[in-house]
Amino acid sequence: MKAEYDLSKMRSRRNPYAGKLKKPVSMRLSEDVVDYFKGMANEAGVPYQSLINLYLRDCVMNHRKVQIEWPSSKT
Repeated sequence: MKAEYDLSKMRSRRNPYAGKLKKPVSMRLSEDVVDYFKGMANEAGVPYQSLINLYLRDCVMNHRKVQIEWPSSKT
C-alpha cells in the first residue's frame, strides 16, 4: 500500500446508500413490550431495535392494518 495517495483528482459522487438510511425516532413503549422484544432479540442474536424494525417492516410489506375496537359506552 502506498504511504501517500493523491486524492485531488477524485470525483465526488452521491452515497448510493443514502436512501436506505434509517431515521432516528423517539418512541414511548410500555416496559413489557420492550422486555418482550429484548427477550426475542436475545434468542435470535440480534439487537432488539433491529427486531422491532423487522417486525414493523413486515407489517408494512404485508399491508397489515390495526383493528382496534373500543368498548361502547352505554349511558
